[in-house]
Amino acid sequence: MKKQIIKQTMLFCVAGLVAISAYAQHNDTSQNQSSEEQIESILSRLTLEEKIAMTHAQSKFSSPGVKRLGIPEFWTTDGPHGVRPEVLWDEWDQAGWTNDSCVAFPALTCLAATWNPDMALLYGKSIGEEARYRKKDVLLGPGVNIYRTPLNGRNFEYMGEDPYLTSKMVVPYIQGVQQNGVAACVKHYALNNQEINRHTTNVIVDDRALYEIYLPAFKAAVQEGKAWAIMGSYNLYQNQHGCHNQRLLNDILKGEWGFDGVVISDWGGTHDTEEAIRNGLDMEFGSWTNGLSDGTSNAYDNYYLANPYLKLIKEGKVGTEELDDKVRRILRLAFRTTMNRNKPYGSLCSEEHYEAARRIGEEGIVLLQNNGNLLPLDLNKMKRIAVIGENAIKMMTVGGGSSSLKVQHEISPLEGIRRRIGDKAEVVYARGYVGDPSGEYNGVKSGQDLTDNRTPEELIAEAVKVAKEADCVIFIGGLNKSSGQDCEDSDRKSLNLSYGQDKLIAALAEVNKNIVVVNISGNAIAMPWVKDVSAIVQAWFLGSEAGNSIAAVLMGDVNPSGKLPFTFPASLEDVGAHKLGEYPGVMRTDGSNIWDVKYNEGIFVGYRWADKEKTTPLFPFGHGLSYTTFAYGKAVVDKTTFKSDETLTVTVPITNTGKREGAEVVQLYIRDVKSALPRPVKELKGFKKIRLMSGETCEVTFTIDKEALSYFDDTRHEWVAEPGKFEAIIAASAIDVRSKVTFTLSDNH
Repeated sequence: MKKQIIKQTMLFCVAGLVAISAYAQHNDTSQNQSSEEQIESILSRLTLEEKIAMTHAQSKFSSPGVKRLGIPEFWTTDGPHGVRPEVLWDEWDQAGWTNDSCVAFPALTCLAATWNPDMALLYGKSIGEEARYRKKDVLLGPGVNIYRTPLNGRNFEYMGEDPYLTSKMVVPYIQGVQQNGVAACVKHYALNNQEINRHTTNVIVDDRALYEIYLPAFKAAVQEGKAWAIMGSYNLYQNQHGCHNQRLLNDILKGEWGFDGVVISDWGGTHDTEEAIRNGLDMEFGSWTNGLSDGTSNAYDNYYLANPYLKLIKEGKVGTEELDDKVRRILRLAFRTTMNRNKPYGSLCSEEHYEAARRIGEEGIVLLQNNGNLLPLDLNKMKRIAVIGENAIKMMTVGGGSSSLKVQHEISPLEGIRRRIGDKAEVVYARGYVGDPSGEYNGVKSGQDLTDNRTPEELIAEAVKVAKEADCVIFIGGLNKSSGQDCEDSDRKSLNLSYGQDKLIAALAEVNKNIVVVNISGNAIAMPWVKDVSAIVQAWFLGSEAGNSIAAVLMGDVNPSGKLPFTFPASLEDVGAHKLGEYPGVMRTDGSNIWDVKYNEGIFVGYRWADKEKTTPLFPFGHGLSYTTFAYGKAVVDKTTFKSDETLTVTVPITNTGKREGAEVVQLYIRDVKSALPRPVKELKGFKKIRLMSGETCEVTFTIDKEALSYFDDTRHEWVAEPGKFEAIIAASAIDVRSKVTFTLSDNH
């Protein structure tokens, strides 16, 4: 089978006595009952060998069905930002297809920065349509791991530091994907918060942090989003790998939350047959067994859930109860995806998808700083604009790990700016620095050759000359998707920018004060030059329409409305994971090669840590400026006291006091004035994005219930809302408080 090009066969025949029906809505009671009955009927007809085969892969990205009974095979695909190109049957190399290009959507940090669930629904719907058209059954995403350290190379794939924001954004994404008959596989469950030593890191975390910070988004994905699949994580928790973890998978996911879908291993995340049998794994993919690495025929039969599983059953060492549960879940997934005849056909690289990518990018871009109102750029006052930096021209859709994409096109920032400006001003480009001139990942090639043999001094000299002669400088730099930057399987070395960019920006600032720094990254960076530049724009990895989205914001065609989904710390010392000295972990001395990482900061992650330690961030969580201004009125509550079985509403008037239309994200934080256990100073418990015309006012209303006031009591293993005083805090960011109002939760008795 080696080097064999992927063959995708959709089997829709009905064999034997099995009648296959399809269901557009899996949560319809009567249909669900019917499908569950058919699942049991199919299960009774499967042989032991057929059941075993269904629990493990048959290629890099597919698992077998049962041809005898007309059960189709499953085809999975990365990733959370676009549908990955086809690879060879059991290799990562490209299959060489010419019709597998896709639209690259912005990275999920950008989606989170929109603070707009409607954008999440649009995102999920669009990427789900692309996956459906490509005949994929399971989309391996989205990712919802919490941003614990700005050095995590995979943070760009996730949705920030706050569990509430992430929960509210992941649910519509899932719903959008699954309305196409494609399963969303939410990842990486759980505690996958760093890439360094990711296969050998054992996370030690208290239950309060587990339940309050690291699990809520997964719980929302399951109970509100109705996700059909969950992917286990590489790391260990309680000395068991995440892909076969008794507590995470059986006790919490399938037990406490009632998850009825399929648990899929991350590729290479399975390590033990007996743990995989008993501890909640349903489908095994990508295992690095000796059979596969040695090129043995039928290598997939050597997977942990393949022949080794079959052997244990035949020897009477394990029963078939767990196997039947796995197969039931896999069949349920089939009824929702491969055997759903009512699913739409999907679409690929459509105008609507490019429009969606552009809109999400525009809405997620964050204006961090705008001294002197340099932005939006006034082209009537500028004859020459200098664009400087490698990221102005480097394709960012190739690389980064499993999110690497083969795109139909990618508009670079320089191209987008030049298109938008046209002949209204001269645009001059200088490289400024050389980061990574390569452009290839797993055989996907950007087609760019960015090799430049000039010295750093020569590059800086050219950039300074160009900057000196320009009316404005747009520096486009930041991170990229190379190893040690924003990339899977590696973490960053420091908070500072690489490739001498800080030195370059400082040199540019000496000759031109009208500097806009456009930072392309999925992580926070240090900014030693923050006071020397006029404007700073956080632009993320924006996908196919990157250049158009950036240009629209810089030129004022779009009023920026993004807000940061994580804190930009002033230094690593202002991050709990680094301040308390447990990153990246301590290697055990028993020869096991396991690294223990203790989350000493507990629940105090991101702005919660900054509040607790009274540190001033470089830019706070929830921060984002606009080209207009908003005035917040006084918040009021509809009652000053309420019981735990009631709700309370907080209302605040917001007015656009500027000269142009704009959108604002109004944020609600809750403070427990006095509690039995330590709690954060405040926690995000609501947000609403509103769009107002100049001079327009609207009232924003939030509903507060018991859940919004609760914390997890790990001694009682339950959520507790203590009677007493609380504050509802209305804010424009985690440190920009606009109004407060006090209320009391009374004892129902």
